[in-house]
Amino acid sequence: MKILTKYHGEIEVQPQDVLTFDHGIPGFLEEKQFTLLPLPETAFHILQSMKTPELGFVVASPFTFFKDYDFTLDTTTVEQLGSPSEEEVQVLSILTIKELLHESTANLQAPIIINLATNKAKQVILNNTEYKPKHTIFAQPEHAGQKG
Repeated sequence: MKILTKYHGEIEVQPQDVLTFDHGIPGFLEEKQFTLLPLPETAFHILQSMKTPELGFVVASPFTFFKDYDFTLDTTTVEQLGSPSEEEVQVLSILTIKELLHESTANLQAPIIINLATNKAKQVILNNTEYKPKHTIFAQPEHAGQKG
């Protein structure tokens, strides 16, 4: 099927590439189907709505930037995702890309969990955690904060 996208124009999406969020994404509860589109030569993807062309989130694996990122999913969430094995799970974080790249952030408090076997997906809000919605993903430039 063909869809219009925010960053890639009109593209063809195969049915097996459609991710289903049964309950939508927080703030976008009516948006239940998305696809992942790679951004060439980067570690980033666009999580593109299948319904709304202008709705696309820049996402990446949080482990690319935060090697020690770790959390536990509650039983209800695991069941909603179809009880995938650890190998069948992909974790993504929504990024906020800033004009000054070193100011870009990742939302580690609300990861997107994808069951790769079924393409069921869910954005999970982690409670009781030190993770926040905005973690800087790139090191600050050495001259940041210094007057020159």
